[in-house]
Amino acid sequence: MPLNIDLHTHTFFSGDGVSSPEENIAAARAKGLHGLAVTDHNTCDAVTYLLEKGLMREDGLPVDGFLLIPGVEVSTEEGHLLCIGTILPYLKGKPALEVCAIIHENGGLAIPPHAYDLFRAGIREETLETLPIDALEVFNAATTLRRYNRYAFRYAQLRGLPMTAASDAHHSEALGTAYTILNTDDFSVQGVLKQVCQSNELSQHYLSPRDSMRKTWNNWMRLRRRHTLPTTEARLQPLDTE
Repeated sequence: MPLNIDLHTHTFFSGDGVSSPEENIAAARAKGLHGLAVTDHNTCDAVTYLLEKGLMREDGLPVDGFLLIPGVEVSTEEGHLLCIGTILPYLKGKPALEVCAIIHENGGLAIPPHAYDLFRAGIREETLETLPIDALEVFNAATTLRRYNRYAFRYAQLRGLPMTAASDAHHSEALGTAYTILNTDDFSVQGVLKQVCQSNELSQHYLSPRDSMRKTWNNWMRLRRRHTLPTTEARLQPLDTE
């Protein structure tokens, strides 16, 4: 059966995400998705939260007819790299080749998102050539310039890579703007991972101008928060030396 799965989404556990995991699930269900991958920036905290809340199962089966797939978007030394299907330790700043190896050791898939996008830490072609990736995100609904999706598509064609499409949603309203249609009767994390590595149909729609502006604003606020000094009270707290 065809499963509509958004393989690249963010919650408020990402520094630039605004929606709760529950809000994302509700929005995805309302839009006819069968599941989504939780791929926050450099953290699997949302996955831990969802497991604790009983909204995600450790055995990889759906909950109430909806499948949540563990993952993370790692900011590697050369650019962003999606891990789909498993939980990883903190790997920010590690070489992409090393991160690929760790993803595979843990049973996940390595999928570069928004490749070629110079404004969003897309991995460049010279690095892609060196990576044992499992698929390539060839349609990112939030890409800075649409030609970057075309470049990724052509590269995947030349290399014979499986292709994915995803919303890269940072708020619930953008979920399901783009997604991958997986034809499999195995409605589980393992079934999805196996089918992602095959040829699949892609649903490709771009974010609306309003959603794009909202994402840009979230990114700007994240950068602004990063440079904000802690409050006086926080600065007076004793240092944790453990």
